[in-house]
Amino acid sequence: MNLPVSNQNQFRLGGDLLINRLGFGAMRLPCNGFRGAARDPETGRAVLRRAVELGVNLVDTAEFYQSGDGAVRANALIREALHPYPSNLVIATKVGVVFNPDGSHRPATGAEMRRLVEENLQSLGLDHLDLVYLRIGEMAVPHGESLAERFEALAKLCEEGLIRHLGISNVDIEHLAQARSIAPVVAVQNHFHLGKRDDISLLNACAAEGIAFCPFFPLGGGSQRLDDGRLARIAVRHGATTAQIALAWLLAHSPVMLAIPGTGAIAHLEENVAAGNIRLTKEDHAELA
Repeated sequence: MNLPVSNQNQFRLGGDLLINRLGFGAMRLPCNGFRGAARDPETGRAVLRRAVELGVNLVDTAEFYQSGDGAVRANALIREALHPYPSNLVIATKVGVVFNPDGSHRPATGAEMRRLVEENLQSLGLDHLDLVYLRIGEMAVPHGESLAERFEALAKLCEEGLIRHLGISNVDIEHLAQARSIAPVVAVQNHFHLGKRDDISLLNACAAEGIAFCPFFPLGGGSQRLDDGRLARIAVRHGATTAQIALAWLLAHSPVMLAIPGTGAIAHLEENVAAGNIRLTKEDHAELA
């Protein structure tokens, strides 16, 4: 099956990295969910190779994406499956959390940014990272929390050439302004999907500045699942699945929107990638407004 991502769905990240806006999130490669039981690593490697075959050239990962027992790790799978990397492949990772030996975790400090970045470089087999997000807080945006110290530390690593571009995750408009006063921000990654549109103002601010907006849980993951009768009706009209319509809606919602659905199965991957070629009608958009 050949399901290439449409050329109409491209974005120039940071002004220099041309990517297909429908990418791939690696969190579900090691396990189903966050730090659950390990999945078969060979299946994970096969999913990654198939994603690249289908035209996906943005892979979103993190050093802490791993199975509960630590035996299967997303970064290791990416390196094993794709290294030496295709010249057009963009790998985005995120830092901001430190995990303790007992599995508990805490926010990282500015002083720990270098070690966290170097861990990603080593596990991915890279001499520099294309995009590093500073992730703050848990699921809720930590309004009023300063990210200056941590972002300044990442900006220094950028100056050293270890990082090409910087992003921020789980933030509000004030965080974006604070980060941009320190160094350029090329991408924001927040919780956003058809059923959760709290960050419309932040998305609009990103669009005005040409900053990519990359939702995590684009299909309503975590505690929120998309269950919308409108999606089902539109899916029937397009001969598609509800998940495909939800992804198509994201891509159509803003030219700076990136989508990074994750999966551990090739069939599901192919279904997600095919969503990049769905063109919603004015009727569809009106129904989902």
